[in-house]
Amino acid sequence: QVQVVESGGGSVQTGGSRRLSCAASGYYYSRPTMGWFRQAPGKEREGVAEIDSDGSITYDDSVKGRFTISKDNTKNTLYLQMNNLKPEDTAVYYCAAGSRDIYGDRWAENGYWGKGTKVTVTS
Repeated sequence: QVQVVESGGGSVQTGGSRRLSCAASGYYYSRPTMGWFRQAPGKEREGVAEIDSDGSITYDDSVKGRFTISKDNTKNTLYLQMNNLKPEDTAVYYCAAGSRDIYGDRWAENGYWGKGTKVTVTS
């Protein structure tokens, strides 16, 4: 069984920073794609950042230049460093692991998900 657990959420003031972690345990794809998604109150879920098996990274325009995604392959842990946070970043952040090699652009929907960690940015 694969378990994905996010941590690091909480409350932070506008302009502050916070780092989210995603720990994946158990066996999953040997060439995984991993990423962060978020869902803000009253809004649809959106992709935040993605790191593919070849190391390529993609960011949503709303976070580009402020957020950094990274991965520790030894510990199977994904990180999201969030800087210069804004109130509109308030959301539940989800971590997902899947295979772009197999499922293409639908890798996340066919992968493993955590239950999310809530980030609240106050002004």
